[in-house]
Amino acid sequence: MNCKQFNTIPLEDVLLSLGHLPTKQNEKEAWYLNPFASESQASFKINKNLNYWYLHSEGIGGNNVAFMKKYLNESVSEVLLWAENQNFSSFHQQNISSSKLENLSKNYEIINVKEIQHPALLEYLKERKVEKQTEFLHEIHYRMNDKNYFGIGFKNDSCGYEIRNKYSKICLGKKDISTIKNNSNSVRIFEGFFDFLSFKNLENKLEKEPSDYLILNSVSMIHNIKNSLGKYEKVELYFDNDEAGNRAVEIINNEIQNSKDCRAFYSKFKDLNEYLNQQINEIENQYKPRFKR
Repeated sequence: MNCKQFNTIPLEDVLLSLGHLPTKQNEKEAWYLNPFASESQASFKINKNLNYWYLHSEGIGGNNVAFMKKYLNESVSEVLLWAENQNFSSFHQQNISSSKLENLSKNYEIINVKEIQHPALLEYLKERKVEKQTEFLHEIHYRMNDKNYFGIGFKNDSCGYEIRNKYSKICLGKKDISTIKNNSNSVRIFEGFFDFLSFKNLENKLEKEPSDYLILNSVSMIHNIKNSLGKYEKVELYFDNDEAGNRAVEIINNEIQNSKDCRAFYSKFKDLNEYLNQQINEIENQYKPRFKR
């Protein structure tokens, strides 16, 4: 990865990988507490269209490289090495500039929405161990920058789609949460839809009754849901076991008295999907035929 490539990564994703969440945001900008020092009121702003940051408390700003140089107190080469290790390159596999993700609604066309049939998508779901949960998903064919693409689509509450395949992770349309309602007095909250699908696979094993489900589609959307949780008697949290997940749990626990961190049973794994993969692999290995020489 070079400087130009790293600077096209949304700075929100960079901050998220470091465990920083916005205190407020809209379609054009996001505000954070100072990532470089302690403060009580947010003074760090991101311009989403330009993908530039500005720290009002110090009067400085710049691009991703400038941010990480200051954050790590390292050289450009060390910053790029750090970026390579974060696997940000997965956002570029379909040759879509990540700096344009906020504006995708202006330059894409959805060609077809149907049940998942493409062998590559079915195989990808099988690899993630969620091939039985296709009722929540669509196969989306779309055109962008004069090229045709396809992927697994998970619809959000603003009629946008989270798009995933083996090589791509983008959102078509407005970024938003996804809500699945069952008229329940409890709700389960997940960071991404693969965690939700993984939980649906495990629901019976965990002896859990169906509830309402809320999928953030990005942990940065957590501030959009706090006001909607008060109506529930029980709020269960199934976030990732990382800094961003820890911070998300802390934010909700500070706002909602009846919330519960439910990560204990997969505490040794990055997330629910990784846990599910390990469980299924163990079962499959138990039943593999053993041949004697």
